[in-house]
Amino acid sequence: MTAIVLDQVDEKKRRFLIVATSAAGAVAAGGVAVPFLGSWFPSARALAAGAPVEVDVSKIEAGQQITVEWRGKPVWVLRRTPEMLAQLEKNAGLLADPDSKSAKQPDYVKGVARAIKPEILVVVGVCTHLGCSPTLKKEVGAASDMGADWPGGYYCPCHNSRFDLAARVYKGAPAPTNLEIPPHRYVSDARIVVGEDQKG
Repeated sequence: MTAIVLDQVDEKKRRFLIVATSAAGAVAAGGVAVPFLGSWFPSARALAAGAPVEVDVSKIEAGQQITVEWRGKPVWVLRRTPEMLAQLEKNAGLLADPDSKSAKQPDYVKGVARAIKPEILVVVGVCTHLGCSPTLKKEVGAASDMGADWPGGYYCPCHNSRFDLAARVYKGAPAPTNLEIPPHRYVSDARIVVGEDQKG
């Protein structure tokens, strides 16, 4: 009768199995740990929603407006023509707050133009009444669909609030205040950063 020897172990196979299972375990642990640790940090979308936005204003033509998103809100950047700027002075008697005393805006955008550089208006495109988004109606008088006495500006179709081309509210509108001017700064003559002022 032949005795079976059970205590003979192939050491090479044992080492291979230990190394292979350890490596597989490390990969599995990493596969679980990376998403878990990643969930502790805000997503790229969340970071972008509140992060400052850089805008190239050199490509905006006179009379043209572009829209960028900052903190989930539309921000309009309008390059005003000399005619648009000249009209701003004439609007004072029609406005509820021509000097923007109750408006939400940085200290460095005081004055009729409500801008760092008069030709570039940067404004949050959300009506101060109930949060609708007004429409740019820059045509003046008979050229517009707003009536012969329309001096140009923004019109909110939700409840008929009207704003001039400095985003100041007209008298009698449901909107209680002028549109908000967000913090912004120029990094060069051609580029601005919305959501950040000179202090950072």
